[in-house]
Amino acid sequence: MQPTLEIAVRLACFAAVFASMAAWEFFAPRRGLLVGRKPRWPNNLGILLLDALAVRLLVPTAAAGFALIAAQRGWGLFPLLGLPFWAEAVIGFVVLDFVIYAQHFVFHHVGMLWRLHRMHHADLDIDVTTGVRFHPLEILLSMAIKIAVVVAFGIPALSVVIFEIVLNATSLFNHSNVALPPAIERLARWIVVTPQMHQTHHSIVRAETDSNFGFNLPWWDRLFGTYRAQPAAGEAGVVIGLPIFRDPAELRLDRLLTQPFRDDRAGAAASAPSVQAAGQPERQQTIPDEGGRQGGIDR
Repeated sequence: MQPTLEIAVRLACFAAVFASMAAWEFFAPRRGLLVGRKPRWPNNLGILLLDALAVRLLVPTAAAGFALIAAQRGWGLFPLLGLPFWAEAVIGFVVLDFVIYAQHFVFHHVGMLWRLHRMHHADLDIDVTTGVRFHPLEILLSMAIKIAVVVAFGIPALSVVIFEIVLNATSLFNHSNVALPPAIERLARWIVVTPQMHQTHHSIVRAETDSNFGFNLPWWDRLFGTYRAQPAAGEAGVVIGLPIFRDPAELRLDRLLTQPFRDDRAGAAASAPSVQAAGQPERQQTIPDEGGRQGGIDR
């Protein structure tokens, strides 16, 4: 696939899914928003624009480009195994999805990486724009990891492009403020990460933040014991965000970019009643450690 065609296809798919989720949220929201769209959307979408510019300027070929280079030079495990193309594409998709799950887990448990990732969790509401709210440094590091995996396995470029499109679409979907009918939701979360399932991951309660790491396929959480069916406070009672950066001023674009390098202990102390209301044990009502997580230390 030509680079210009890849970009056009990915943009078209992104725009279609974003518009669909935004309309669904507007007409049938799952829960009321604490802050709302107006203070958040321009800044969350501004982060998306900066991420896209950073990737195109610093890694212009992106993962699909490296997949083409690897194919031309015979790099990677798949060419050595002599697998048929369809098997390389399917296995490559699953490998990339597992790597994203593992990366997400590691970013929660390594202090320096958590400081980059926590900007995503510091959103005071969760909706479709939260699905694109990632610090540019995290996006660049994630791209480097994907490129390394693509080259190491020799994953076909078509599989990489399909994975990127699906990953973007499911991130918009599972962060969106929508609700599936209960019967459909119970079935769907065996196939894809649903909004109700991922909402638990954005709970202010640390044990719940450290669960449901999947973005696309939900199987890894069940397989590795990181799955939680719902927040302890229930879907309606869960508090979204982190104990730090509770001031709405932290939603500004300039503040988002500097959050990895700052802490907010006053905000954490002020958030303690909300944490307790969400079901956090009293013994963990503490000002967070340097990484901005409530109770304990970053592992």
